[in-house]
Amino acid sequence: MKHRQSLPNSTPTQTLWTTAKCSPKKPILSSRNWIEAVRQDRNIESAGGLPHSAIENHIPHLLAAMATVLSQYQNSEIKLIIQASLDHGFLRAEQGYDAAEVAREYHLLRQVIFSELESQLLAGTTADVFRAVRLIDAVVDEAIAQCFNSYVAQRLQELQQIQTQLQLTNQELSRLVSVHQENVYHLAHELKTPLNSIIGYSELFLRKEKWQSEVKDTLPGIEHIERVLRNGRHLLRMINDTLELSRANAGKIKLNLRPTNVQSVINTVVEMMQPIADAKGLKLAVTNDCAPTQVIADAQRLQQILINLVSNAIRYTESGSIELSCHPAGDGKWAIAIRDTGIGIAPEDTKRIFDPFFQAGEAATQLFPTESTGLGLAIVSRLVTLLQGKIELVSEIGVGSTFTVILPQEVKILQEVS
Repeated sequence: MKHRQSLPNSTPTQTLWTTAKCSPKKPILSSRNWIEAVRQDRNIESAGGLPHSAIENHIPHLLAAMATVLSQYQNSEIKLIIQASLDHGFLRAEQGYDAAEVAREYHLLRQVIFSELESQLLAGTTADVFRAVRLIDAVVDEAIAQCFNSYVAQRLQELQQIQTQLQLTNQELSRLVSVHQENVYHLAHELKTPLNSIIGYSELFLRKEKWQSEVKDTLPGIEHIERVLRNGRHLLRMINDTLELSRANAGKIKLNLRPTNVQSVINTVVEMMQPIADAKGLKLAVTNDCAPTQVIADAQRLQQILINLVSNAIRYTESGSIELSCHPAGDGKWAIAIRDTGIGIAPEDTKRIFDPFFQAGEAATQLFPTESTGLGLAIVSRLVTLLQGKIELVSEIGVGSTFTVILPQEVKILQEVS
């Protein structure tokens, strides 16, 4: 079988070299067909809004250098290929190309090269064809490798800049939050002084008026004073709750950990809350037989958690009962549940019930007492976290709610918790 003989000085690589050498700006491997292929490829969306020059970028230089490498002087322009590919990668990263689009461009480049050289390759010998194919693949692969080196480097630089900016933004946000917390803390402290004075003088004046003999004449005045007292006490509760929440969020609450008798804490809470439950005709039941005799905890914070949960249950229960029960929770933990027969909480509100100032349901329903500050459960959630525990909620509208606090039998952090 006879092989097709090539003409002198007319092999594909030599023809390519001669054209590139005579006119380096217009090599035989034209970039025009490649640009059209890139524009029409639906897998390269980033090229859609770019002008002709932006898509072309360094491809002409790359093709010219490739022509040189495919010639007999194949090592003379390898640096130009590397540089052109590096520039191509940097530019594509700046233009917003993703890695798949860059790879697709080089896939199209390989196709265009073989398509444009097809007639010359067919005119050459088998050795010429194999040499040209190997060289083209090697050059394109090297170009891809260099392009992705610069592409990845540029992307990493962008990520580092974004990370630096995010760190600065986070620092500024932290500073603003800290300043805001300090402002709230100081404002609340400033408000407490005149409020305590108003409440104190109102109580003094109210006692003086009640001692007078002409009750009928002073009754309207007494009602006004009592209204001032109610609103003043409500505002004071809100300020105290805000201060407590600010301290918890700022990590300024220090735990006083010591051996604590759980049953004693529960009995104290029940004694405090029993008159409030009796005033509404509610049954306050306690089952603490399974409560641990002693745990390592902060008794004051534990009592604060239970008071908030029981008072919240009483506030939102019109009839029925509130039950406190303890039980082991396994793995060195114990749990206390506060169950009520109140109005319940809708499923869509359970995730936000521990957010500050959030109150479940519609205000127009008037189901919620006006004295509620909306901070009690937020404080409970923070305190439970400080005691290394968690709180769970099960509720159903019209049936009631059960808040379960699960705590370790020994809180081991003996320092300020943030």
